[in-house]
Amino acid sequence: MFDHALAECSIPAAFGCSVHFDNGSLRVGEATHRLDVFCNVAAISVGKAGHSMAEALLCLIPVPISGIVACPVVPASPVAGFQYFHGGHPLPNEDSLRAGSAILDFLCGLPERSLVFFLISGGASAIAEKPIRPDLTLSDVVETTRTLVHSGAPIAEINAIRKHLSAIKGGRMAQAAAPATQVSLLVSDVPQRALDALASGPTMPDTSTVADCCDIVRRYNLLDRLPQRVRLIFANMELQETPKPGDPEFARSQYITVLSNQTAVEAAKARAAAVGFSVEVDSSCDDWDYARAADYLLARIRELRSRASPVCLISGGEVTVTIGGHSGTGGRNQQFALYCAQKIAGEPITVLSAGTDGIDGNSVAAGAVVDGTTIPRASSRNFNPTLALSRFDAFPLLQAVGDAIITGPTGNNVRDLRILLAY
Repeated sequence: MFDHALAECSIPAAFGCSVHFDNGSLRVGEATHRLDVFCNVAAISVGKAGHSMAEALLCLIPVPISGIVACPVVPASPVAGFQYFHGGHPLPNEDSLRAGSAILDFLCGLPERSLVFFLISGGASAIAEKPIRPDLTLSDVVETTRTLVHSGAPIAEINAIRKHLSAIKGGRMAQAAAPATQVSLLVSDVPQRALDALASGPTMPDTSTVADCCDIVRRYNLLDRLPQRVRLIFANMELQETPKPGDPEFARSQYITVLSNQTAVEAAKARAAAVGFSVEVDSSCDDWDYARAADYLLARIRELRSRASPVCLISGGEVTVTIGGHSGTGGRNQQFALYCAQKIAGEPITVLSAGTDGIDGNSVAAGAVVDGTTIPRASSRNFNPTLALSRFDAFPLLQAVGDAIITGPTGNNVRDLRILLAY
């Protein structure tokens, strides 16, 4: 079911449904652009799907396109006409900062009669970055990112702070490209209700505010954990507002979500039904703490099993993990799966939790699939599941018992899938 969902989330197929060229006109969603009115067509592609999206666009538009790709893995065959940067993920690296600077320089040099495609996918918050102030170093950005990711805050709140500390996030990339005509094609790894959180919203009006950022820092007790230069920005109230809805730089902008988590959920649902399961979808635990989400979904699958068999429960979105002082090897999906394994020991229940990007946390796994035999198998190999959970170190255990899912980077990212089966 998970493999089928990955296959159905095809970037070339999604682009083919949204972008059409015919007789000199380019139709993107509901809008049509005559290419002969533009003196230049350019593209900025950032995120885990950066290369895949640039490649898909170039296959559909028969005119020269130049631009920049920032992605975590340098492909074997880069797209001609594009400058590539190998940005870091989940933490930024030097190429992330080089990418951010190059993107701003490129956009500021565009003629007014330009058509700019922004190809945005998850992970771009780290993969391309330029701090809002020149005195903020790579170390400051990395430590701020690490603090936010480990805080347990939902992605929209994490990215609200990233936006206000960045020269390219929170609509500032669109600000640099104005007054060019702008088309943003989105492969979304955020809740549909919070699309401006995708990649920290570099091309979209920002609905978060400085006041929101200060509230997030207070609620998660982050101030003392941020690097000194960032801490002083908050302490001295030096954050500046990002561009907002209605601002003139967005007057010639269009946004289309070509792929989202819903695509993966629907594909998994169809596959489950095709092989004979009674299927339910419940994504209400999106952005919940992993243990709370696991308890909720396990209660749901047991309740469903009392009425039908076999039954499948599918849940899209992400769970959160608040990491304490010690962090081993793993990620939110493996933490969720191992917690579930403890709760279903001996039961005829199977639980999968995995990321569609093929990368879970700081491990090489996409996630894991566990069942009622996982804990006995782990114990027979002298693993302590409770200790592994407390140390956020699920991967070594799950790999040793054969329950880790390893796909490698998929070149895509539409959030996570959790699939629960019961008989």
